[in-house]
Amino acid sequence: MPEFVDIVKTRRSIRKYEDRNVPPETLDTILEAVRWSPSWANTQCWEIVIVRDPAVKQQLQATLPPKGNPAAGAMLQAPVVLALCGRLKSSGYYKDQATTKFGDWFMFDLGIACQNICLTAHALGLGTVVVGLFDHDRAKAVLKVPEGYELVAMIPLGFPAKVSSAPNRREKTEFTHQDAF
Repeated sequence: MPEFVDIVKTRRSIRKYEDRNVPPETLDTILEAVRWSPSWANTQCWEIVIVRDPAVKQQLQATLPPKGNPAAGAMLQAPVVLALCGRLKSSGYYKDQATTKFGDWFMFDLGIACQNICLTAHALGLGTVVVGLFDHDRAKAVLKVPEGYELVAMIPLGFPAKVSSAPNRREKTEFTHQDAF
């Protein structure tokens, strides 16, 4: 397996997929990476809906804006879409009270789980793109996500048909500060 930093550096958002199924053991490895994601007080607030049904994927695609989302095609083309949901009022809470300035911590925990999905998929030769621009309430209804949970992101997953080059990145000196901002 490539060095971890190489995996981080070479992972790209994939919007075009080959017409190949994701093997069950590969998907299982990706879900195992989510299982071991760190979370606030080990709350493990994530829930993942695995979508393979083309009709459901089409309904989810319909929740994206009619124009402007380059991932729209990926929603149908990818053989699998992972819908990443979070349980509210668990992460960042103690005795039903938010314990941080930022309140519910589920978005942070889901971000870590999402990163584990994307990097593990890439390490296994698969591609992903994180879709966040959609009508969350409509998509939540399509997937029958219950009250007390939010659908945060949808992640098309499959074998890349096209990989783009790396976008420009800021130099470390542009975003790091020593001892004070």
